[in-house]
Parts: sequence; structure tokens; C-alpha cells
Amino acid sequence: MSVRQTMTRFPLNPAEQEACGVPWGMTVAPFAALDENGVAPVYGSNGELLPRCENCWAYYNTYCELDQWSWDCSLCGTTNGLSTQSIAQYSSPNSCAENISSFIDLELPQEGSEEMKARPVYVAAVDLSSSEEFLELTKSALLAALEALGPGSLFGLATFSHKIGLYDVQGPIPVVKNVFIHPESLENLTVELEDVMPLFSFLAPVDTCKDLIASALETLKPTTSWERTTAAGQGVDGVLLGGRGFGVAMEALLKYLGSEYGNTYALARVFAFLSGPPDYGLGQLDTRRYGEQYASKGEDADRALLPEQTPFYRDLAAVAVQAGVCVDLFAVTNEYTDLASLKFLSIESGGSLFLYSSTDDSTLPQDMYRMLSRPYAFNCVLRVRASSEFKIDHSYGHFFPDPEYENVQHIICCDSFATYAYDFDFLGDTGFSLHSKERPTLQIAFQYSVVVPPNELSGSSSGTSKRDTYSLQRRLRIRTVQFEAARNINEIYDTVDPEVILSILVHEVILSSLEQGIREARILLHEWLVNLVAQYNDAFKLFEHGRGSLTTSRVDVAFSQCPQLQSLPRLIFALLRNPLLRFHEEGVHPDYRIYLQCLFSALEPSSLSRAIYPSLVSYESPEKQAFPRHSLSRAALITSGSPIFFLDAFTMLIVFYSSTADASLPFPPPQDCLLRRNINKLKQERSITPKLIFIRGGKDDATVFENYLIEEQDVEGSGFTSVMGFVSFLDEINQDVLEYINKPNGK
Repeated sequence: MSVRQTMTRFPLNPAEQEACGVPWGMTVAPFAALDENGVAPVYGSNGELLPRCENCWAYYNTYCELDQWSWDCSLCGTTNGLSTQSIAQYSSPNSCAENISSFIDLELPQEGSEEMKARPVYVAAVDLSSSEEFLELTKSALLAALEALGPGSLFGLATFSHKIGLYDVQGPIPVVKNVFIHPESLENLTVELEDVMPLFSFLAPVDTCKDLIASALETLKPTTSWERTTAAGQGVDGVLLGGRGFGVAMEALLKYLGSEYGNTYALARVFAFLSGPPDYGLGQLDTRRYGEQYASKGEDADRALLPEQTPFYRDLAAVAVQAGVCVDLFAVTNEYTDLASLKFLSIESGGSLFLYSSTDDSTLPQDMYRMLSRPYAFNCVLRVRASSEFKIDHSYGHFFPDPEYENVQHIICCDSFATYAYDFDFLGDTGFSLHSKERPTLQIAFQYSVVVPPNELSGSSSGTSKRDTYSLQRRLRIRTVQFEAARNINEIYDTVDPEVILSILVHEVILSSLEQGIREARILLHEWLVNLVAQYNDAFKLFEHGRGSLTTSRVDVAFSQCPQLQSLPRLIFALLRNPLLRFHEEGVHPDYRIYLQCLFSALEPSSLSRAIYPSLVSYESPEKQAFPRHSLSRAALITSGSPIFFLDAFTMLIVFYSSTADASLPFPPPQDCLLRRNINKLKQERSITPKLIFIRGGKDDATVFENYLIEEQDVEGSGFTSVMGFVSFLDEINQDVLEYINKPNGK
């Protein structure tokens, strides 16, 4: 469990919190194997016996005061009695995990039939209202998925178009049974999927049916245009509807699987492959809202295309959570698909949303294999508690909030990369005390299940099959962290983490853009930086004539006296240049913007920082690095004198050879060189598969590389200017700070 804060010394009181100008919060990756310092949790058992505070329900931890008969809660200070069993256990300090470490992972008792519940279920829902190229890519992805799935897994293959197809692959040849979708029915299908095919026939064991599943995949063919037209007929206003009944198919599949939740499976994952917008039956989306109609209606495209147009998929996500089903959505299309509406089905069920604009260079198979190869937890509950002086103000991430309990999130599926964010606020005007022994304390509790494979169980020489020896394990992971309160604002600034600040800001501007539009989100971000620069200059006494009467233009916009803040102007400049916040008229596709929202809101801070402001490293040769960090500008390329540059933009890796590079340097770099080893290491550590591109300056088209050199671009996106974009941006911030300070009510 990795926990990172925007500052490690907390503001002393609400006045200091406001005066520092820095968001107060943290990010949490609950299923990360190690903490942020590389330390693993201490494992233990009997998690159900861990004492809890009778006042705030926090768990006993190493920061609690313990005596022979009782303990004082480190969060609220309440004195709690110990049970007879706990008294005996805690008489030996190192006898249990909770007395050894503040980061523990405890086993919990599992109810019911473990063998049945331990079967993970995977279902592929494939769009047949598509092209041959789409289906070939999907087949490759599912074959990769089959290689990643362990024995003991159950797999089902379904298709959708104007009908839903269910495959039985457990016989000598694959058999598909279809049920047609009525285009205008407000009800679900006229027949239940369970009546079309029993679930035990649909879900096939991967270890014995892998070849049969592969054979079934080869039978997938696109629905012909004649079939689709005949089934769909004429739609609204005479517009011909298609035959992609995605909404009905997903609703039926969730009901189909949900009937066996807790019996046949403890976790089900649905992989939904979509080649265009749902345009048939329940859940169909009107894609006409994207186009030239804004000119006639006077609508702002940056506001109109961000909200969902129907609550259907958000409601369906609630059904998925109740059914214990995680939905991963893979959209392979450059057609407007309205991901703004579809995204909820994925992100609120703990799944991922992937967008590929083309089948030609898609990394879908690699992403499928990578996603299923890494460990993940499921049926998770995440709860954050704070000591009595402050509270959780907002929570951000891909989860389903508990309808009853505050600050409790349900996560159907969670891997080691999944990250959630929180910001804090004081409960009253008092704040923390510098002289009290009580310190600001946070406790994160993460209850989850994992499937334990046979090789992690005690050895057995019996003839039991591998599938039967899989077991389900319920665990409770707890991390308790204490902090110091800062004595002044300077101490806050000295302990800030710019990457975590960026994470909180990204969540805030995404929320702002959804509620008020892109323009307002950009203004919010700009004003935040102006305020921070003003507060910093005030804290360091850099204003020569005091507030309200400043006549000099000497404002320190580069945070020269505080190294921890110095990267923030570049990060904010880069965020304003990112497609996430660029205007619709600049050519940003609305589905791509939604994809970035979903991607960025799940990344851990270092990865997000790389995605916003890529790293640029230079090399003297493929075997020798020159400089570890350059600014993103042409000037940096010219002045460094290095022949090779490596740019890491998280989803894109680019190796660029300058036009002046010696012809004797091998291109592309050899597989066994330092540069390649660094690239391979990055690819292995990444949550998604980045694209790797090699470019020779002067010979190849370098546009894709040059587009990342954002510091010479105007922040409004109007192209290249006669002066450096970042320098102009700092000048603008400088001027806005002066205006802000000289306002009569400025502070």
C-alpha cells in the first residue's frame, strides 16, 4: 500500500491551510505490494480479532498507547478495554503483526464453500457489428488473455449485434445459441439467457477447453450489412439505426452472471469489445450531438460533450457492483462513441477503459495479457479514517461509493497500479497543536479477497485437480501513518510533493470540466497557480512594497527559494497544453478526452507526472547516457549537443536521432545496449503498453516527437509563436500576480 501526501508536514490550522495555497491531500494505491519507501507489510492471521475503537472504529495499531488491560486510540484518544485473548496475546510485544509494524496484512476467516467461490470467471462480449479487422484484433487479444489466465478459471464467449450469441465450447464443436433483441422494446429480452443456455454450459474451464475456445473464436464473423439493416429498420426521424445492441447485451449478461455470484464465482470480469456507439435497443446513444449542430444551437462543445446523455450505463454499473462483476471496456474505433456515457459501466465497477483509434498499430493484445498477468484483489472495501482534528473532504477514483457509510468505497477489482486520491479539511477552527503529544494520524483499511493458486498452498500428493485446489483468501490490509504539523508555511513548502499536488489538481480540473466546461477548468488551474505564486512570495517576504501597493514587477514566479515547488509551473503549463484541457475547436476528439480523464484519474503520481510532462533524456551513444533530464524545447536539443534523445510520455516512448548524429551510430539502437535495457525496464513496469517509435531527424517525419516539445508552444494552443511559450506563460503569471496583489481586497 503506497501512500503519498501533497505535503508531509501538515498545515497547523485552517488559516495556514488557506495561506499556503497548496492542496492538502494524498494518493493511495491500496494493493501495491510495497509502501512508498519499498517496505512490505507484516503478514499475520486472525484479522477478525484485531481490536477496534468503540468510538471511531479505528483499528488498534503501533501508535496506540497500550497497557496491561486497555489501549488508547491513536486517532480519537478513546480508552478501550482489551479482551482476555488480546491481553494474553499482547503480553509478548512481537507475537503479532499489529505490534511489529504500522503496515500489516492479516488473514480473515472465509465463509462458505471456498472451492466454488475460488473460481474466477471471465466473459468476453464481442461486437459483431464491426469489421473483419476489428474481429481479428479482438481474437488476438482473447488468445493472449487465454495464455494469461491460470488453470481453474472459467471462460465464456458471448457476442452482440442485433442479437446476443452464447457459445457452448465444451462439446466436440462450438455451438452458438442466439436470442434476438427487439429494437423498440423497453423491456429486457423476451427470454432469459439462463433459459437459452445454462450458465454451467456457457462457462468453460480454461485448463481443459483452451483449444476449443480458440476454435470458437475463429468462427466469429461480422454481421452483414443486410442482416443489420433488416433487423434495425428505420429509426428516429427516418435515420437508419444500426444493429449494435450493447446496452441490452450488457444488462442481460450481468443478470445472467449475477444469479451465481457467491456460488459459482467470487469475481467475474467482463471484457466488452466495442467497435462503435450502441445504436440499437436499450442504452442506444444519439451520436448526432457530436458534429456541426453546435453552430446552429449555439452550444459550447466543450460543455455539451462531457456529461453523459443517459443515466442507463451509470445505473448498469450499480447492477454490476451488486452482481460482483467488473467490466473492462475496449473501444477500437475512430468513430464518435460517446464514452462520456459509457465510461461509468467500466470505472464504477472497478474496470478499465481503453481506447484505440485504429486496428493497425493497436496494443490491445499486449494490454490484455499485461492486465491479466498481474495480481489483483477483488470484492474490496476501502475506508480512510482521520484523527479528530481533520476529515476527508473529497475522494476521487474508480470506485463505487457506499450508499450508507461516508468515506467507504467499494472496488470490485483492484490491481497494484490502481490509485485513489483524497483531500482533507479541518473539522473546526482549532487545528493541530505543536505542543501536544497527539499527532495528525491517518488510517487506511483495505479489505479484499485474492485467489491463492495451488503452488502457494501446502503441498499435496493427492490426485485432486489443480482447479479444485485453488482457494479464496479474505484479507485485511491496514496502514496507519502519523505526521507532524508545520510550524510555519515555509515548512509546508519544504515538504511538498509536486507529483501528488498534480494528482489532486488533475482530479479537481476533471471534476470542474464535467460540471462547468473546459474553459472554466482552465481558468481554475490558472488562478490556482497565480494564487500559489502570490502566497509563496508573501510567505518569503519577496514583495518590496507590501500588498496593495506593489509597483515593481519583481515577482518570483520560478520559486527560486523553494526547490520543492520549482517544477510546478512547468507541470501546470503542460497540463494546460494537454488534450485533457485543450478546446474542442483545436481538434481534440471528445472520446479521447474522456479516455484521458479515465486514464489520468487512475494513475499513481509519478506515472501521471510523466504523462503530463514527459521526461527527455539524452545519450552520447546507445550505450552511454549524457544528461538525465532536459526541458521540452528545441533549445534543449541544440544546446545539449547530444546525438540521441529518449522521450518517455508514458503512453508513448520515442527514440530520436538528431539530424547531426554521426552516421556510424547504430539505428535503431541494438537490443543489448543501455538505452534498450532502460526502455525494456520501463515497459515492464508500466500499467499499459506504451508505443515505441524510432525517428531519424532529417530523414523521417519528426512531427510526433516535435509535438512534445511544448515549451515553445503557446499555452492557448494557437501554434508556434515568435517567443517561447513557457516564458510567455511565466510572464503572464507574473502580471496576473501583480494584479491580484494590488487588488484592494487581495490577500
